[in-house]
Amino acid sequence: MTSTLASMTGFARHAGSHDNASFVWEIRSVNGRGLDLRLRLPAGLDGLEPALREVAGKRLKRGNVSATLTLKRESQAAMMVDEAALEGLLCHALALSERIPGAMVPRAEALLALPGVIRPAPAEDVAEDAEAARQEALAATLAAGFDVAIEALDCARRDEGGRLAVIAADLLGAIRRLVAAARAHAPEQAAQHRARLQGALADLLGDSDPVPQERLAQEVALLATKSDVREELDRLDAHVEAAHALLAESAPVGRRLDFLMQEFNREANTLCSKSASLQLTAIGLDLKATIEQLREQVQNIE
Repeated sequence: MTSTLASMTGFARHAGSHDNASFVWEIRSVNGRGLDLRLRLPAGLDGLEPALREVAGKRLKRGNVSATLTLKRESQAAMMVDEAALEGLLCHALALSERIPGAMVPRAEALLALPGVIRPAPAEDVAEDAEAARQEALAATLAAGFDVAIEALDCARRDEGGRLAVIAADLLGAIRRLVAAARAHAPEQAAQHRARLQGALADLLGDSDPVPQERLAQEVALLATKSDVREELDRLDAHVEAAHALLAESAPVGRRLDFLMQEFNREANTLCSKSASLQLTAIGLDLKATIEQLREQVQNIE
């Protein structure tokens, strides 16, 4: 059977570029009761948030999701020679070389390396509407990159969900086998309660008149009714079937599986409390341990 489960744990990274900017989306997801998306966006890009939340909500239903956008603008300012500064420095350098006997004539590269000779060129005036169009195009590219990253996260969560489905199926098989073992011991409950009651009465009454067999039979029948574990075992079998059915669904089933785990625990606890033998108690404890392992896996399912 092909699993359609999705885990709530995953990671995705997507890098891209637009014009003179490069960006990286990193998205991490862990367990959560609902969908909690936390966006970390560079200043000035807060307007993207509503659209990004809509995209995430279509893909993901549960999990604490943290999405971080790193944006690096790679524009390099044009440089120019400050002719006035160069002329002034040249005059001073020539005058100084004439005053110092044997001094070399100033070299061009040395003059150009002096502070203030080369400086950034004035920024070109950009029309307001052109700049707005540029920002809109960048925002569209960033949103498209987020969509790609969310899709990758969804795929990662589904891959992990497939592994969870295998583990859950194995644990359900173990629960079914333990229930079958407990069912084999269930008929012994009445006889064990009778023997226990007779032993307690013998210790209490000693050589006194024994309790009439009719009265003893009534007490044993009452105890047998109270200690009958067949109903709990039937419910456990039904819960196993229900869990398998949920695992086969295409919709998110994590919450329903979580509620079902509570029912598993309730029946296992009752089984242990009704047990009249060490063997049945041991099986009940193994059941509780296996159910707890299954519950831990269910906590990761969307």
